[in-house]
Amino acid sequence: MRRFVMIAALFAAVAVSARAGDPSPFSARAGLEIARDAAESWAADAQLVYLENDEMVGPDGRAIRWGYLFYSPVKAKARGYTVREGKVLEASDLSFDFEPVPLMEEWIDSHAARVAAEQKAGQKYCREFNGHLAAMLLIRGAFHEKKPDATTWAVVYASDSQPMLFVIVDASNGDVVRTLRG
Repeated sequence: MRRFVMIAALFAAVAVSARAGDPSPFSARAGLEIARDAAESWAADAQLVYLENDEMVGPDGRAIRWGYLFYSPVKAKARGYTVREGKVLEASDLSFDFEPVPLMEEWIDSHAARVAAEQKAGQKYCREFNGHLAAMLLIRGAFHEKKPDATTWAVVYASDSQPMLFVIVDASNGDVVRTLRG
């Protein structure tokens, strides 16, 4: 029996040390400063125009990686940054046929957006159709019918048996403004 307890303790210690080395998830806003610093070193006029999770988002609205897209009107170019573990993992230039609109400066963080989406329709969709959160993206100028220039979170759920569910959250106040299927 004593040997079993020692072996169990050893396995528990190994499991804890493996988890300790795993990357820590963070909220979308928590990685913004790192991405913004990188973008401003690329272009002093860089403006955040889009944000999305690059890894699965947990129930607390945090992910291991987030992607931030900036646009420079002076350069007329866009550059994306992937942030993980407090560092920029990747930076890549992207081309657009149009000038993207910058996000509003003030927006609710990913946790608040996820909570609003879950309460409005996400939990029900996941429960009824064995669904899961597939993506979260922050964008301006799309999805909000009454305020087409608003910055919104699109919280996207997927299921193998149903069309995707898009829960659109006004990023200025956390109100769910609409749901879409598609």
